[in-house]
Amino acid sequence: MTSPPSSPPPSSPYAAPAASVLDLAPVVPVVVVEDAADAVPLARALVAGGLPAIEVTLRTPAALDAIRAIAAQVADAVPGAGTVITPRQVTDCVAAGARFLVSPGWTDALLTAMQASGVPFLPGVSTTTEVVALLERGVREMKFFPAQAAGGTAYLKSLAGPLPQARFCPTGGIGPANAPDYLALPNVGCVGGTWMVPEDAITAKDWARIESLARAAAGLRRRPLSAGGTCR
Repeated sequence: MTSPPSSPPPSSPYAAPAASVLDLAPVVPVVVVEDAADAVPLARALVAGGLPAIEVTLRTPAALDAIRAIAAQVADAVPGAGTVITPRQVTDCVAAGARFLVSPGWTDALLTAMQASGVPFLPGVSTTTEVVALLERGVREMKFFPAQAAGGTAYLKSLAGPLPQARFCPTGGIGPANAPDYLALPNVGCVGGTWMVPEDAITAKDWARIESLARAAAGLRRRPLSAGGTCR
């Protein structure tokens, strides 16, 4: 995640930057908001459970309003935008109050827009070539997606030797059972997941359940590697 300017100019439309999302909590909730009215109580539940960084995906018409509401009403939250795939979305999300951006992949145009946005970002990668290309552009923090399908912990472990400067937030196919395996890797700062924001809990507005799941996720710790260096 490229470090943004420490103090944006007064005319800048961008919000103050967040600290590296990879270091805020072991898990970044990946949230799909169907009704913007749910955004604030959902964010408050996640923050109360110890997960301040919240990735609101641009998969519904309510996403930008959800980001806007969280940014305005949940002081301790660090709202971000996920599934960012166009330069226009970069502009719209930051104007809505997103303090970080996450993409499932990247192009030159998208990367240029994210670098110019003034907020931290995690471009998505799934191959060594993509990682090297981003390092060449000065980007060291990335989303590894889709994590399980793209090789999982074994693939990320193989990158740590030749490319130790790259750090990752793996997302895709990760839950409470395998999250500690990812967190045990030296090049993983946090993981992204949806298990603490189940759709049925959001529909039922069961914020207490979401807070409880978030607290359990926030309590995840890195598992030590075995003597042979394999995640178990």
